[in-house]
Amino acid sequence: MVSTYSQHVEDLTLAQRERLAYIDFRLYFFGVIGRPDLIERFGVAPAGATRDLALYRDIAPQNITFDGSHKIYRIGLAFSPLFKHASHRVLSALALGFGDGINGESQPMLPCESPTTLSTPKMDVLAPICRAIHTKKPVVIRYHSMSNGESERVIVPLALVDTGLRWHVRAFDRKSSEFRDFVLTRIEAPSLLNEEAQANEQSDNDIQWMRIVELEFVPHPRLERPELIKMDYGMTDGSIRLCVRAAVAGYMLLRWCVDCSPDYRLNEEQYRLWLSDPLALYGVENAKLAPGYQIPVTKILHQG
Repeated sequence: MVSTYSQHVEDLTLAQRERLAYIDFRLYFFGVIGRPDLIERFGVAPAGATRDLALYRDIAPQNITFDGSHKIYRIGLAFSPLFKHASHRVLSALALGFGDGINGESQPMLPCESPTTLSTPKMDVLAPICRAIHTKKPVVIRYHSMSNGESERVIVPLALVDTGLRWHVRAFDRKSSEFRDFVLTRIEAPSLLNEEAQANEQSDNDIQWMRIVELEFVPHPRLERPELIKMDYGMTDGSIRLCVRAAVAGYMLLRWCVDCSPDYRLNEEQYRLWLSDPLALYGVENAKLAPGYQIPVTKILHQG
C-alpha cells in the first residue's frame, strides 16, 4: 500500500524493516503479536523486541493496540497493512514457516495441508548447477535419459525451471548443440569447468527461452456456472491473460490443467479452463505437453 509513513519506513535499516514487516504480518494474519514472537524469529534481546514494537506503534498507531491484561499487542480496529505482503510468499510462510535454511525444521504457522513434493533434487547436484548459472560456466555431468540411457555431457546451465512435478535446468547441450531441458534428478556428478561459456551458448540465443507467448484462458465452455470459475481465478473481463516463455509453456499448461484442444473436447473434471486461442502455441516446441493440444492442420499440410 502507499502509506503516509513510507518515507519514515524507508529511513530505517534493512534489519529494522524486516522486523517491522514481521510485526505487520503477524498482526494482519494472526491478529496478535508479542515480544516472544520477535525474540524467537530474529534472536533479538527482549529490550530490542520492545523497541521494535514501540517503533511500529509510533509509525502506525492505528494498526496496533496493547492488551495490558495479557501483555500482548493486538490488531487495531483501523488496521491497514504498512507493508505489501505478496500472496505467494504469505501462503508459503503459513504453510511452511519462515525457514532459515540451516536446520530445515520449519513448521507451518497455521494448520495447513499442501501436496508433498515427490521429486526433489539432491543438494550436491543443485548447488553446482546454481553456481554454474551464476558464473556462466559449463558443467560436465553424467545424465540419464529415456531415449539414450546414461551418457556424459557438457552443458551450460541458464536457468532453473519448476514444472510443478519436477525441477529442470534449461541449458545449452554441447553434444547436440541445442538448448534443452535436463531433469535435475537425472543428473549425477556435476563438475564445473574452468572456462567461460561461449557466446552462442548464452540465453539470448535460446529462441524458445527468449520468445514470450501470450495465453488467454476462459472458463471451460462445458461448465454450467462459468461465473464461479471467474471468481476462482479472479478473472477480469471474463478471462485470464498470461505471458510465459515458450520454453515453459507446455509445462505450465499441463500444471494448470488447461484444455488446449481447439474444440474444448476434454470433459474430465480437472479441466476448468480452456485456452481460447490454441494457435498461440504455434511453434512452441513443448506444446505437445499441453492437454488436448493438436498440431494445426495448416502446419501439418506445410510439413507434408
